[in-house]
Amino acid sequence: MDRSALPAWIPPSVVQALPDRSTLPDWVPTFWAEARARSGLTRARTLPPVSTAELKEHAFELVQGEVKQGAAMVDVRLVDGRSGQLVPDAVIFARRIDMAPDGMPTMTAPIEPMPAPEPGIYRFRTDLMMEGNWQLSLAAKVQGETGTVQNRLVLKAVQ
Repeated sequence: MDRSALPAWIPPSVVQALPDRSTLPDWVPTFWAEARARSGLTRARTLPPVSTAELKEHAFELVQGEVKQGAAMVDVRLVDGRSGQLVPDAVIFARRIDMAPDGMPTMTAPIEPMPAPEPGIYRFRTDLMMEGNWQLSLAAKVQGETGTVQNRLVLKAVQ
């Protein structure tokens, strides 16, 4: 690096402390263009796009539309609409349960995944503190498919 090409406002002590890039190993890129080329970034200096497309042919379905108020297990199945088969081994990365159907979207309950009773069925433990309609929102990735399965299911908590 030609230190004389640096702006004059940089203090001499900082200029002296700058590393000499000519002594770095070959695997360390010396220019941004080289780093960008090695990492596969585009000319626009952005990462390659991540698919957020929705998988319309896949859908979650409730196994039971009603559960008891209080501590409850909620089972859903993931179905491939093209074949009607259950889809095992999906990665559910987002889940939420709230009372949005009854006009209370800020009324949420804890929800945590549990071991699946069978392939293609996904079980969650929750504590529904009020009776009424609850919305279960899920987002998942399916192995071998591009996109995301996103569904909002409404179940009823009864006493």
